[in-house]
Amino acid sequence: MEIDSNTVERAIRPLALNRKNALFAGSDGGGEHWAVIASLVETCKLVGVEPQAYLADVITRIVEGHPQRHLDDLLPWAYQPTPALKAVA
Repeated sequence: MEIDSNTVERAIRPLALNRKNALFAGSDGGGEHWAVIASLVETCKLVGVEPQAYLADVITRIVEGHPQRHLDDLLPWAYQPTPALKAVA
């Protein structure tokens, strides 16, 4: 029986590439921001939310005045797309 690690290697490849790219974030603050966005994107993937649509919708909601006391509703595992995005999907 041959052991095949391709599945695992493909799964961790984006993490290794992201880690290498993060070296060029520009500053410590830039690296921290990069880490936050990378964490959100990977969490979206884990819970089955499309990351680009999620980020666009959440940023739009925050800019339009989403109440601070309800920011937990915008986390990937509690996220509910706006009705306009549901119609497009």
